[in-house]
Amino acid sequence: MATSRRRERELARRRYERRRQAELERRARNKRRNTIAGAVIGTAIVIAVLLVLTFTVFTGGSNKSSVKANATPSVSASATPSTAAAAPTKCAAIKPNPPVKGAPMVPPVTGKVPTKLTTKDIKVGHGPAAKAGDNVSVFYTGVSCSDGKMFDSSYSHPPVQPFPVSPLGSANVIPGWNQGLIGVRAGGVRELIIPASLGYGATGQGPIKPNETLIFVVQVKSVSSK
Repeated sequence: MATSRRRERELARRRYERRRQAELERRARNKRRNTIAGAVIGTAIVIAVLLVLTFTVFTGGSNKSSVKANATPSVSASATPSTAAAAPTKCAAIKPNPPVKGAPMVPPVTGKVPTKLTTKDIKVGHGPAAKAGDNVSVFYTGVSCSDGKMFDSSYSHPPVQPFPVSPLGSANVIPGWNQGLIGVRAGGVRELIIPASLGYGATGQGPIKPNETLIFVVQVKSVSSK
């Protein structure tokens, strides 16, 4: 009888040991599984962070405009074309003309396109002639020689207001304006034919093509000295 009880206790002890061993093994498997899952998730996060950093490094500066503010006021600074076109040798007909309601007619450019800055007073104003350092305010309309289309005008931005060119000669505009507006008088109207070298160069800007010759009609509202 005593032997039978000892045997039952031994069997119970063995069953307990087997259950305990099974529980320990289960816990060990769960621990290994959690460790592997954590490592995989951690690795994925590290890879994602590295990809974001790499993308930022190589593309972070691409949204910065490389065009300086040397333009007339509303020509947008969009990406410059990657290939440069040749300068036009003949100007297209201007259509429509006037290009926008309220603007004056733009005289057509016939014959060979000038390669140097060309100015013509359509109407001579009154008062003192503008000189370097003066404050000049104007209304303007700009047309591309190559296609005869307007790219900007004071009259296309209501309310219509004069644009300041100050100080003349070193104002924040293209060189063709700083040079071509010398000598204008209040109330006058001047045509400017500006080669690319004094405009937007071989890169162009916004709607203006590379190496584009620009045609401006500038109406002078006022001229004043400092």
